[in-house]
Amino acid sequence: MGSTQRFSGYPLAREGPKTPYTPNADKNPPLRGWPLIVAAKLVANSSFLAKATWSNAKLGGIKDIPGLEEYDWRLQPIVTPLIPDGVVQSQAEITPELYERQPDDLAGRFYSAADYYELFSARKLTPLQVVKALLPLISRGQTPPAKHELAWASTREDLVLAAAKESTERYASGKPLSILDGVPVGVKDDINVEGYVSHMGLPTDPSDPFFKPATKTIWPIERLQAAGAIVVGKLAMHELGSDVSGCNPRWGTPINFNNKSYYPGGSSSGAGSALGVGLIPIAVGTDAGGSIRNPSSYAGIYGLKPTLHRTYTMKSSVCSIGPMAATANDLAIAYRIMSAPNSRDPIQGAFALSIPPSPTAKKTIGIYRDWFDQAAPDVLETTRKAISYFTDKLGYEVVDITIPYILEGQYAHNGWTLAEAYERVRASAPDRSNPLKNLNYCNQLLMAMGAVTTGADMINYAQLRALIMEHLAFLWKKYPGLLILTPTVPDAGWKIHPGDQAYGFSDGNLTVRSMMYVWLANATGCPAVSVPVGYVEPEQGEGRLPVGLMAMGDWGAEEQLLVWAKEAESYLNDASGGGRVRTKDWDDIVEIAKGN
Repeated sequence: MGSTQRFSGYPLAREGPKTPYTPNADKNPPLRGWPLIVAAKLVANSSFLAKATWSNAKLGGIKDIPGLEEYDWRLQPIVTPLIPDGVVQSQAEITPELYERQPDDLAGRFYSAADYYELFSARKLTPLQVVKALLPLISRGQTPPAKHELAWASTREDLVLAAAKESTERYASGKPLSILDGVPVGVKDDINVEGYVSHMGLPTDPSDPFFKPATKTIWPIERLQAAGAIVVGKLAMHELGSDVSGCNPRWGTPINFNNKSYYPGGSSSGAGSALGVGLIPIAVGTDAGGSIRNPSSYAGIYGLKPTLHRTYTMKSSVCSIGPMAATANDLAIAYRIMSAPNSRDPIQGAFALSIPPSPTAKKTIGIYRDWFDQAAPDVLETTRKAISYFTDKLGYEVVDITIPYILEGQYAHNGWTLAEAYERVRASAPDRSNPLKNLNYCNQLLMAMGAVTTGADMINYAQLRALIMEHLAFLWKKYPGLLILTPTVPDAGWKIHPGDQAYGFSDGNLTVRSMMYVWLANATGCPAVSVPVGYVEPEQGEGRLPVGLMAMGDWGAEEQLLVWAKEAESYLNDASGGGRVRTKDWDDIVEIAKGN
C-alpha cells in the first residue's frame, strides 16, 4: 500500500498462518460424448448427485479450516483507492510515449493504435477502408464462411460503416478525437453494446427476452467509442464464461492460430483468436477466473484484469472488465480510457486514478516457489529466463514469499464463481423451474453444482478470502510495490481432443490446473496482467505455443503493472532470443485495406 494513498476497504495487514503447500491430485473424471450427456442429465436432476459431485470437487472442505471463524466475511473484495479531497478527476492522460510506433523492421511486429493513427492522419488510409477490409473476414452467414467468423458472435455492418464514415470525415477535417479514432476494436459477447445482443455464448432463442439487443452501451465501451474507437463486432466466448478452454460446440470454437490443434483459451476466446492473428489491436474482455489472462497467454498477447470495479461496477464479487491488446502501449491506452471515472456510478466513480511508480522506486518481485514450480518444465524454463532479465538488467530484487491456504483458496473461488453463475442463469431463465434446460451439457453439470452451494458455504469462502487478503496486505506493507509473479497458466496450451466439438467436454482436473495461478486476483479483487515472454514446442499440431508470465499487484496498482508489461515487451522483442512470432495465418489488415 502506498504511503500517501488513502483507501476504502483496504484489509488489515496481518500475516496469515504458515501452511504447507501439498497439492493432492484432483479426482474429477473427464467426460465427453455420451458419458457427458448421461452425467449432466443425472446430476442436473438430482440434488443428491449434484452435492456428491460438488463434494468430489473439494468445494466443501473450507469449513474445516482451523481458526477461520476469527475472520469477518469478505463478501465483496472491494478495495478503493480514494480521490484526494478537493481533486476533480477525469480520464488519465494518453502520454506522448503511447503515440510511439514500434520499429518497422521489428520481428513479429503487430499493428498498434499508433500505426492506425499515423496512417489515418497522413491520409494514407481511412477508417472506412479498414472496416471494409475487416467485415468480409469476420461476418457470419457468408458462403463460404468467413475465415475468422468463429472468433465473432455478431457484427452490425450498418453501425460499423456509419462509425467509420464519421471517423473518416473527422480525419479529413483534421479533427480526430484521439489516438483511438477509427481504430477497430472488438467487445466480448457478455458486455452490452447498444444495438447488439449479448448472447454470452448461448444459442439464440428469439422468443426469449434475454436475447433482445441492448439499448445502452456500458461505460467502458462508451468511453472507447467517445474516443473514436470503432466496435466492429461482438467477440465469441465460452458458453456462460464458465470454463477456460474456449470450446463452444454451439457457436463453433475460435481458432488458436498459433497452433490449430490447441484451444484458444477462455472464456474471452474470440478476443484471443482475433488479436493473435492481427485482426484488431484492442479487445475488451471480462475476467472472473482468468478469462482475460488465460486466452492472452495462449494467444501471445497482453491482457489486464483490473482491480475489482475499476472500470465498471459488476454484479459480481470476482469479475472485472478489462482490455486485451496486441501491444503493451495499446493495453495502457485502452485501460486509461476505459477507467475514466463515471460520475453516475458511486462505486467505480470513487476510484482515484492509478499512478505510475516513481522511476526511483524499489522494484521487488515476490515468488512463492512451491506454487510457481507446479508449472510444466518448458513453461518454468521460459518464465525463469524472463525473470532473470528483470533482475539482471532492470534492477528487480526477488524475495521469497508464501501465501496461506493457496489450494483451499482456489477451491473456495471455484465454489463462489459457480454459485454466482448459477444465480445469473436462474434469474434470466424463461422457465425458472427448469433453468438449466437450454445450457450445453458441460454447463448443466457445472450449474447444478453451483445450485447446491449453501449460504454457509459462501460465508466460509468469504472468511477465507478475508484471511488471504489480510496476508496480501501484510506482504505489501513489508515489501511496498511488490509484484507477485507466476506463470499465467501452468501449461503452454490446452490440447484439442477429437470429438469435443460435438457436445463439448468436462475436464475438471484440467480446468482447475489451468486456473491455478489466475484465480487469486479474482478472489481478492487485485489487478493482474499477463504478458508473452517466449514460445515452446507443441506436443501436437504445427506451430510453437506462446508462454505467458503474470504479475499481480496491490489494489489500484494498474499503472505499475502496465510499466512492468512494457518492460516485459522489451524483453520479448529484444532479449528473449528470437523475438515475437506472428502466426502463418496472420492477416495484414493494413495491406488488405490499401489493396481494396
